[in-house]
Amino acid sequence: MIRAIAITALVTLLILVLYLPSAHPPERFLAQLRAEHAVATHYWGAHAATQTLHRALRLQDDTAQVTPLPETPSPPANASAAEMAAMNQRLFNNPYFRSIDALLLLASYRAAALLQWLPWLSLLIVVMTVDTSLQRLIKAKEFRQHNPELFALYACLGIITACATVVVCAAPVSWHPLVMPLLPLGVGFWGSRAWGHYHRRG
Repeated sequence: MIRAIAITALVTLLILVLYLPSAHPPERFLAQLRAEHAVATHYWGAHAATQTLHRALRLQDDTAQVTPLPETPSPPANASAAEMAAMNQRLFNNPYFRSIDALLLLASYRAAALLQWLPWLSLLIVVMTVDTSLQRLIKAKEFRQHNPELFALYACLGIITACATVVVCAAPVSWHPLVMPLLPLGVGFWGSRAWGHYHRRG
């Protein structure tokens, strides 16, 4: 069941991420980015919002080499090169691929906002994991049976929450500033619960 849920969630996520650039122009993603930066400035302060924006631009620079948008070509040397350059422009220089680039910028900004919370979230996730590990050890010493149904349920919820995190990063929809830190915290919570019900021999 876990494998089926994982495959279904990943395929659905892939379809959605490929669909969004075709449904929204690049200006929609850029306008969403400006609106979220304004909200972050009001909610977290100008310093934190500026740090998030700078980190997002660095992430965008790091991912620029894997985007399908080619750089502006140099003047072609012959007719064959000119035809190839024209074909590249027709293929890649269109609204769909521009929307993909804008979507990546919006996702980078939201991922940067998540990185702001990462040290605190990691601490909470480690605490939850240690707690469930101790419970798991105690169950094994007492020869108590672990619950495979709960393990499968929590693992599936963790997978779905992880995919929802990617959707939240990409969707051109306004979210509350606390949504981004709560989603990975949910992944850590479900993952630690699943680990607590994973079978262990005494």
